[in-house]
Amino acid sequence: MTGPRSDVVPLDALGPRGPYRARNRLAVTDVAGRESAELSLVPALFVDRTMKALRRASTPPPDERIGMIGRAAELFTTAALDGLTPDEYAHRVSRVGGTPISVVRATAAAISARLRKAHYSVEHARPTGAVHRWDDPLTRTGRAVWVRRGNVFGVHAAGNHPGPHSLWPEALALGYRVAVRPSRREPFTPHRLVTALRAAGFGDDQVTLLPTDHTTADALLRGSDLGLVYGGEDVVRKYAGDPSVLPQGPGRSKILLTREVDWREHLDTIVDSVSGHGGTGCVNTTAVFVEGDPAPLCAALAERLAAVPSLPPEDPAAVFPVQPLATAKALEAHLLHRAAGTTPWLGGDGIRDELGDGSAVLRAAVHQLDRPDAPQATVELPFPCVWVAPWTREAGLAPLRNSLVLTAVTHDDRLVAELVEEPSISNVYVGKHPTYWMDSGLPHDGYLAEFLMRCKSVIRD
Repeated sequence: MTGPRSDVVPLDALGPRGPYRARNRLAVTDVAGRESAELSLVPALFVDRTMKALRRASTPPPDERIGMIGRAAELFTTAALDGLTPDEYAHRVSRVGGTPISVVRATAAAISARLRKAHYSVEHARPTGAVHRWDDPLTRTGRAVWVRRGNVFGVHAAGNHPGPHSLWPEALALGYRVAVRPSRREPFTPHRLVTALRAAGFGDDQVTLLPTDHTTADALLRGSDLGLVYGGEDVVRKYAGDPSVLPQGPGRSKILLTREVDWREHLDTIVDSVSGHGGTGCVNTTAVFVEGDPAPLCAALAERLAAVPSLPPEDPAAVFPVQPLATAKALEAHLLHRAAGTTPWLGGDGIRDELGDGSAVLRAAVHQLDRPDAPQATVELPFPCVWVAPWTREAGLAPLRNSLVLTAVTHDDRLVAELVEEPSISNVYVGKHPTYWMDSGLPHDGYLAEFLMRCKSVIRD
């Protein structure tokens, strides 16, 4: 059997006894179809044995866990890991995932920063009346104790953006042992992060990386006490009734501009919310609702986004994502089908711009809708695509529901209060805050620790 080319990175599974090169290996190709890595895919038996090893493993004390996560944060951004320097890692992620390299570098720094604040983040989720330990002096008179709901946490990771990998290490901070199934679309980030965590002191039986094929994927969740799964609507539906799995689906983030504000003063925020970070995330703006005529805003958005150049993802000036040509054609056809009956201001003739190497830039699309409840307003696509619709007070909150983030540009405090109280809107930003804004210590789609932990009463003599 011929070995991989010297420029192809072997990405072994990271099992409970160290790296494991499986017989079944998958070629990970970049946006032009060139092989970049060879990913080991482990069988179900290997997953089952790994999950049992995680269940048997001990949990390091809290201070040790926080210290190791902090060291991993430094290694993640500065060390040569998996045979890749930080610059080589960023280049591979950019070429394979099609994410602009400036976004990859900024996200790597953000992951590192969030790891350094992992303890800070989980502490914000702890109820103020709860203590950490059963033997805290306060339990002598009765106290809530904050405890894990299990011991083993399984993650089906996202592949559209490196950013979600900043979240699951919080489970390590809380004392879970963690198994990650990387996305085959972009396995470099989770592989690098697990490698950094192990180099920082976590045992091989405390955090693992288990690449699998689709038929084996559920074995990881079956062996876990709790699981986190990223995906589309099909994933959300599949796990909606399973209390042990936390599904993370489309964000459908939105912006609302009411009549008393001048949208021109907020155009930078709107453009940034649509196209920032490559426009591929669940926190990028999908729909903008305008109280009044949306046409002037559509024209301004189209002008700004049309001026962005088409560049390969590794170019430092790249803004838009890049995908293999076949994927770009399929996304373009899907957009044109869904956009039927709308008024196109940008992207009406298509959104792909071929780079000549088998890949294509996914350029921005701006479409005007004729009513706030148009079905297109809920369509989320993995490139900068925004639907702009009129909104009225009579339409109310209905078109704004089911939003991961809603940026409200308004002076109406009563409306803001209604938005904050609406259960299906996860986060509300008021004013000049792009929908992709996040910070350590604040919930994304609720706190992960809300899912991983519970309170139980303890009283003792």
